[in-house]
Amino acid sequence: MGMEWPPAPAQQRKAAPGGGSALKLLLFVILVGLALRLLAGPAAYLLPPTVAPDGAARLVAAPGRERTGGGGTPPSEMDDSIFAVASSGPLTAPDKKEDSPGESCNLFHGEWVPHSSGPAYTNSSCRFIESPQNCMTNGRPDTDYLYWRWKPYGCDMPPFDGKKFLDGMRGKHWALIGDSILRNHVQSLLCLVSKVEDPTEAYHDSTFKSRRWHFPSHNFTVSLIWAPFLVKAKIFEDDDGVSTADLQLHLDVLETNWTSQWENFDYVVISTGQWFFKTAVYWENGAEIGCHSCQNKNLKEMTPEYSFRKALSAAFRFITSSHHKPVVFYRMWAPSHFENGEWFSGGTCNRTSPFRPGEAGNRETDNKMWRIEREEFDKAVVNQGPNDGADHLKLLDTFELSLLRPDGHSGPYRTYHPYEKGMTAKVQNDCLHWCLPGPIDAWNDVIMQMLAKD
Repeated sequence: MGMEWPPAPAQQRKAAPGGGSALKLLLFVILVGLALRLLAGPAAYLLPPTVAPDGAARLVAAPGRERTGGGGTPPSEMDDSIFAVASSGPLTAPDKKEDSPGESCNLFHGEWVPHSSGPAYTNSSCRFIESPQNCMTNGRPDTDYLYWRWKPYGCDMPPFDGKKFLDGMRGKHWALIGDSILRNHVQSLLCLVSKVEDPTEAYHDSTFKSRRWHFPSHNFTVSLIWAPFLVKAKIFEDDDGVSTADLQLHLDVLETNWTSQWENFDYVVISTGQWFFKTAVYWENGAEIGCHSCQNKNLKEMTPEYSFRKALSAAFRFITSSHHKPVVFYRMWAPSHFENGEWFSGGTCNRTSPFRPGEAGNRETDNKMWRIEREEFDKAVVNQGPNDGADHLKLLDTFELSLLRPDGHSGPYRTYHPYEKGMTAKVQNDCLHWCLPGPIDAWNDVIMQMLAKD
């Protein structure tokens, strides 16, 4: 049973018995006028609301049962051939909520609905899931988080088609450039496409943070490039987030490990994010200009927003000025879902179902960073050369669909059986990276539809 909408107001009522002829004639004229108005008016007047009402019942997903959410069309009635036009803007409801072939919709605005089929792969069928994201192997006891799919308002979201993707990418090179969330993302992509062809690893650096895979039958290459700030950074931090010195961040110099390879890429997914909240010393023009939360009292305190904007501006300036023009997806802010503390102060993420629209609460910091990204992206689009084409730079706005999934993180199951010695054990939670399979797979569904548009 899906979410039910309030009944529509009655459009006509029976006349009280005993009325005279004049009254009947008057009612007849009114009814005829009303009928003509309805026939001539927009069909949207008759559609249900597009945002779930505040008092709507909570949806619960369960394996083996299929239910729609938010008044959407049941999956059996949806047309899997729909290829939606991607757009981005304020998170407001569209004018219509229907599944019509050929109509555009915002792929990034919608809700998660129950999905009985479950994920496209499992921890046992995909060898590319790294341990911190392998929640099932690590002993996560609940499985409801696996039985949801992203449903944009106004269109359907067909699942990722690995064969179609690989066939369309023969001879191409994809690069995913950024931080550990991009590493999380590339694992999902490899799990989806390896169902069609199992790739071979062609390269890895000494830390395995930058890697490359090749699909020989399709001559297709996927590169993962570690560049958490996109700009040049000296990092003194281990894998557990413990630093021995302050980060040194050069806001006007890009990391050469991705810019030096730029001409090799046909498609790029690039992003940055949460690292900018870390303690860091900022450099510009070869000199220290300030810092964020550092101990050097001689340096001016500066905000993460400043360094974030400067880094994005430098990256977009390089992308738009380069003579080589791969298709570039800028993937937007990835929210965390720590509750009752942060990652370093006992924060947890124990929820087992998605948020409904509007339920995520005040996200002032996340929204601020999202707005900076959008502003810098819009500037980059304006600054493109006249021959670049409108489709060279694309916005991959996964913020809303990710924000609604507090249940999809590794949490305590970033390590193997964390409560093996008892539920009172002190356990580190990961409420930023995503379980695989999990919500991050929808990012690839969205990319598939953006490619289909082209």
